[in-house]
Amino acid sequence: MQSPEIMLNTEKANRSFREVSRLAANNKAFFDLMPECLFIIRDNCEIERMNDRAIDRFGDVTGKKCYEALFGSTSPCGEGFCPMKNLGDYSRYGDIIERKIHDDFYVEYTYVPFEGYLGHGLVLVVMRDITKRKMHEFELASYQSNIERVLHEKIDILKESEKIREQLACEVNILQKEVRRMASPDKMVGESRVLLDLREMIYQAAGLDVTVLITGESGTGKELVADLVYQHSNRVGKPFLKLNCASVSESLLESDLFGYEKGAFTGATACRKGKFEIANGGTLFLDEIGDISPKMQSALLRVLQNGEVSRVGGGMPFKVDVRIIAATNVDLVKAVEKGTFRRDLFYRLNVITLHQAPLRERSEDIVQLAAHFLKKYRDAFKKDIDFLSDTAIEPLLRYPWPGNIRELENVIQRAVLHCKSNMITPDDLQFGLAGISTTSQKDCHLQDEVGEAILCRPLRESAAAFEKKVITAALKHYSGQTSLVVKKLDVGKTALYEKIKRYGINPKKFR
Repeated sequence: MQSPEIMLNTEKANRSFREVSRLAANNKAFFDLMPECLFIIRDNCEIERMNDRAIDRFGDVTGKKCYEALFGSTSPCGEGFCPMKNLGDYSRYGDIIERKIHDDFYVEYTYVPFEGYLGHGLVLVVMRDITKRKMHEFELASYQSNIERVLHEKIDILKESEKIREQLACEVNILQKEVRRMASPDKMVGESRVLLDLREMIYQAAGLDVTVLITGESGTGKELVADLVYQHSNRVGKPFLKLNCASVSESLLESDLFGYEKGAFTGATACRKGKFEIANGGTLFLDEIGDISPKMQSALLRVLQNGEVSRVGGGMPFKVDVRIIAATNVDLVKAVEKGTFRRDLFYRLNVITLHQAPLRERSEDIVQLAAHFLKKYRDAFKKDIDFLSDTAIEPLLRYPWPGNIRELENVIQRAVLHCKSNMITPDDLQFGLAGISTTSQKDCHLQDEVGEAILCRPLRESAAAFEKKVITAALKHYSGQTSLVVKKLDVGKTALYEKIKRYGINPKKFR
């Protein structure tokens, strides 16, 4: 019979064995029932134990190296992936590591080291299948990538559409301008090559917001060119002022252009804006620019250079935005060479030059112009005149027209006024300022007043000499009274002063 002490120890041993068995059974049940794949791996990388979930997924690979059985590798994993290599690095415990095992199988795992009952190192690896999650992430990434790609494509399409829209808008604007041009013909009458080229240059220059210089003889229609430049410019609808620089004195021209302050001179009882200030944002046409004085040339240059004007008697200058269109019948190149016109001002004005050819260089337009003036004055005088006779057209084509289009208009105006039938005949035409009839022009061997043969010098010089004699005779007859000369010779005041200046005639000596 056993002693009580032995029996007590046996009972304790049995209880301990039962407790160990219970714990082992519980651990096994817990280990096998875990939804994750569990592995216990020795420090030599051998798989010591697997739960049922791991066996179902990988098969029973107990005793095999973990890197071979799980990852199909012939060598241990890198330090960032291998729990065995990180046993001593407690900072890495609890890290969640993601790995791709096969082409379509992704896992994440974490590990916990512990010591075996024989004192060797063990690691519990908890592995989860995250394939579905990774596929979802890939799908989202692909979807995002597709969205970005589609957005980029759409943005590129929109940008391209915007470029096309801008191009189309530009083309539409150009077409609209062309339609307006075709729908509302300009007042320039004629279809000569010279005039067609000038028209094209006008339309090109109009849209460029730069200074334009119009050259040509008196009476060629430079003001009409200026009107067309303005009408087709970007400033149409804004102020458009005109000033004939040769028609006013220097002092009046300065105050007219720049304005003046109250008390600037005798009679300046109030402030007054000048044309530059009034035309701010618009266009200013300066006719006969070649006749302004050196002082005015300097003042105008300052405006063109700095865009600033100062009123007469004023203090601080102020900014203005005015497009200048200038016109002259003076050869400015020769004037610069002679020193009568500033070179720097010439360069400022001569950005774009439009030359209006004299009528003798576009004789193919004479008949069309004559018909235009015939209709104009037939309606104005309410006369029943249908056309120009063929015999009347011949002298119109033969005459040199020193006064250009203005002279042609005056000839047709007089012809319409004096005509007694329904058509204009040579007897109705009177050429020249003295009213010489075409019937008196028998041949080209006529002599002028001083006996000089007309064919001994160029036509232009003969016409100019004759014009000078007519003006001189008229001034002498009317005792230098230019107002009477203007009326009797049926010529514009500005044109008469320009001719008096050109020919060096002094009206005062006839008073």
